[in-house]
Amino acid sequence: MVVNAITKVAEELRLNWEGDEREFSSKSCNTSNKVLCDCSFNNHTLCRVTKVDFSGERLRGEIPPAIGNLTFLTWLDLRSNRIHGKIPDSDLSSNDLDGPIPDFFGRMMSLNVLILSENWLKGSIPENLGNSSIKTLDLAENQLSEEIPESLGNISSLEHLRLSDNQLTGTLPKSLGNLQNLYGMVMANNKLQGKLPQSFENLTSLRQFNVRGNEFIGPVPAYIGNWHQLQLLVLQGNRFEGPLPSTISSLDKVTEMRIADLYGRKGELFLFPNLSRMTQLETLVLRNCSINDLIPPYLGEFLALSHLDLSYNKLTGEVPDFANLTNLYLRANKLIGSIPTLSTNKTEANLDLSENNFTYSSIADYRFNRNTNSFACCSSSSDLDSAWQNNNFSCGEDQLENDRLYINCGGDKVTTAQGTFESDVNPEGASTFYISDDKKWGYSSMGIYDPEQIFSMSYAKSIKSHEDCGFESIQNKEVSLYKSARVSPISLKYFGFCMKNGLYKVKLDFAEITFKEEADHKSRGNRLFDVFIQGTKVLADFNIKDVAGGLNKNVSRTFQAEIKGNSLEIHLYWAGKGSKRGPYELYGPLVSALSVEPVLKPVKPSKKLSPLPIAWISGSVVLFLVLVFFCLWKMGYLRGKESKIEAQKELISLPGGGLFTYKQLKVATQNFNNENKIGEGGFGAVFKGVLPNGTTIAVKQLSAKSKQGSREFVNEVGVISALQHPNLVKLLGCCIDENQLLLVYEYMENNSLAHALFGPEELKVQLNWTIRSKICRGIAKGLAFLHEESKLKIIHRDIKTTNILLDKDFTAKISDFGFAKLHEGHQTHVITKIAGTTGYMAPEYAMRGHLTSKADVYSFGVVLLEIVSGQNSASYRPNDESVYLLDLAYVLQEKGDLLSLVDPILGSEYAAKEAKMILELAMLCTNPSPTLRPRMSEVVKILKGKSRLNYTPSLAPYSADGFARAKAIASRSFSNYSRSMSREEPSNPASYEFSIKEEEVHISADYTPEITDESGRSPLNNV
Repeated sequence: MVVNAITKVAEELRLNWEGDEREFSSKSCNTSNKVLCDCSFNNHTLCRVTKVDFSGERLRGEIPPAIGNLTFLTWLDLRSNRIHGKIPDSDLSSNDLDGPIPDFFGRMMSLNVLILSENWLKGSIPENLGNSSIKTLDLAENQLSEEIPESLGNISSLEHLRLSDNQLTGTLPKSLGNLQNLYGMVMANNKLQGKLPQSFENLTSLRQFNVRGNEFIGPVPAYIGNWHQLQLLVLQGNRFEGPLPSTISSLDKVTEMRIADLYGRKGELFLFPNLSRMTQLETLVLRNCSINDLIPPYLGEFLALSHLDLSYNKLTGEVPDFANLTNLYLRANKLIGSIPTLSTNKTEANLDLSENNFTYSSIADYRFNRNTNSFACCSSSSDLDSAWQNNNFSCGEDQLENDRLYINCGGDKVTTAQGTFESDVNPEGASTFYISDDKKWGYSSMGIYDPEQIFSMSYAKSIKSHEDCGFESIQNKEVSLYKSARVSPISLKYFGFCMKNGLYKVKLDFAEITFKEEADHKSRGNRLFDVFIQGTKVLADFNIKDVAGGLNKNVSRTFQAEIKGNSLEIHLYWAGKGSKRGPYELYGPLVSALSVEPVLKPVKPSKKLSPLPIAWISGSVVLFLVLVFFCLWKMGYLRGKESKIEAQKELISLPGGGLFTYKQLKVATQNFNNENKIGEGGFGAVFKGVLPNGTTIAVKQLSAKSKQGSREFVNEVGVISALQHPNLVKLLGCCIDENQLLLVYEYMENNSLAHALFGPEELKVQLNWTIRSKICRGIAKGLAFLHEESKLKIIHRDIKTTNILLDKDFTAKISDFGFAKLHEGHQTHVITKIAGTTGYMAPEYAMRGHLTSKADVYSFGVVLLEIVSGQNSASYRPNDESVYLLDLAYVLQEKGDLLSLVDPILGSEYAAKEAKMILELAMLCTNPSPTLRPRMSEVVKILKGKSRLNYTPSLAPYSADGFARAKAIASRSFSNYSRSMSREEPSNPASYEFSIKEEEVHISADYTPEITDESGRSPLNNV
């Protein structure tokens, strides 16, 4: 059987394998490097395959299921081949595998190494991997999503965990702190968030810890000092707070430490951390870490140190000499004195000394090094080779001639309808400053991709003419702007010199031309960088490929900038986000072209006025404005309605967003053009818009006929502002201007769940079972957060498919909080004004006004039925031809045939066991008795496989003996609900057990959906 399995594997992978039974004898089994066996079975007469290594064999085809017969396999290496298709029961790396990871691996008790990196795997990490005895788990560079399962913390044998370059979300599981044998944890380039768990203090065996490029927050934990074996520490690309803990001084085995962008609260600055024991350091990056201190002299004594980046701090004093440095970045500090002495060949050093106060005479030895950036490096001196090295350079009035710039970044001179774009083909850029021949502009670059290619690598990139098919929509003359680009590993600044002061339009053009074709693994990288203009961030985590919609596709962004000091600075900066993998040039800033044109006529320099005229003019202007304001107030133009004023007061104090003007949103949505309309709700239309900084938004415009007034509007803004969770829609801002009420949300690329389920057929096809299962879990996690985890305990009251939005990865996000109600402990609300949607409302809420969080659970159960069945519950009406979806579910439940509800479009491509579990969970959630419905936290555990569903079929609230009586059920459903719910004692206590005590009932005679705290005051000003 073993021979057959190996032979079958070789045949289907098109490998010339000539194995036979003799090759598995005790004498010859291990003679092959491809297959190793353990022949200790049956008194050494039976061999079991334990290792299969077909790496680098140029294999093609799919993995045969026969590999699942090798049940004693401990090592399987099929990397660096061209194998494609889904994984049956095995593992690969560097191939074209797609689909979910099968749970088979969790049942391979002997498996020690599982490497599935560099594939196209999707879905979640299987929970049952926690049952294995794996030592190395490498799932990096795939498209895995959702949260990291807690069960991974049960793999006590785990030594290496690599999950980088995926789309994983949520927080790091606390259970990972149980992995006391863990040597390496690499989680870089995901969407992880929150604080590093306190349980990680137990990871005392760690050698490598890399969480670069996520959304972690909070202070760097002091327990890092307990990781005495640590050799690699990478924290850049997050939102950690400084300073570094003093305990970091106890680490003495670190060879590489990369930390960037540490900020203090309220602009707090920090001292240089004590790293005196890290004598084995080879690479040290403390970039933009708010350090205001001297560079400690002991760094110069670290003989192994070759790469040092202390740029963008506030370092003072002189720089010590270094023994073996080859890369030194000191940009944007306040350093003085001489340039440090480096033992390396001065023509090979890579130095960025720009924007400091050095003495120029010490730079003489480096002036001919093409990889030395000395822009604005030095204090004023007559010895300067160039005025651009002066950090206090200024233009004379006779030089102020420039009011336009056109640069074809990385490309040749080209003329378009807009103007003539100047050539920018200088190949240098590791660390360099370039000034144009006419002295009107220049660029300053920092960083190096590959030290081995420091002299041969070009930082001006271009594509061949036959590769520009993505630019077909552009006029021929403009195509050239997108066929070239300038790149930089860390920082790229473009300057406009001696420009006239005034307001300008700055247009930046981008096209991702460095990645390979879409089918290549290299296309999976994601380049993320920030853009600053005049020191203000205008783009954050900008991803050219995502925004443009693919490779070799153009995208432009336009901004306004004011020039006051006769110079313009455009800064593209890599903060550590995105991929950072070979080949080079796939990370860091990239720009194809830039243009700068005046918006208003530039202001020429004028002579200064004396203090007396200035005071006279200022006083006159103030007096005039006071008179105008008084007249307008008397005429009534400045006295708005009280409700609007009160609403504005509350909105101004809300966190998480800002007040947009109506004019801004009109421009963003092209005057609320119908072509931009992406939805219509009970409160008004929703439009797609684009802000000047390129951010795509969704604008909810409340119609004049809307029942949602300013009170509900403020309520919705307040609730969303107070709530931050991956499965809740993110509020960017709002507008209460010109009698308009508008909400500005993050844009959801895949519209609503209702649109995906009940909209165009081609979109519904995308909702495979994996995505539907993911959506169920996402909604559940969002509701669990609202009910139990957030500071404000919220009852949504209107959970339905139209209020579930889907982002580009089909992550579910709950929206529309206009009817949200604060859940006050265990109180049950009895209200007279019901809010919600027919077909989704719980019976006790719809008929009696009893409101608890279990009303949302009921609505969630209906949504589960819709997701699995693909049928719209709200569209069912009791007539001669149709029944409600829940009615049908009750009928099929009694027949024991719930799986008949599964959407026919799925065919057989769904997990029947999981589908049955979700349907049973839906029936449990829609139990007529709220006390028998589960809490949402319990639902999450069930959906994630952490808790078993104890399912007992609930009775329908009316008689249902078979499918043939479905029409009668539909016609009687509402009347039966009314009669049964109106009795003081329900006819079926097991189904209708409310158990509400009189003193727990809060009655509001005229309920409006507003949030109050325990004192009865609105907490919106305090959220």
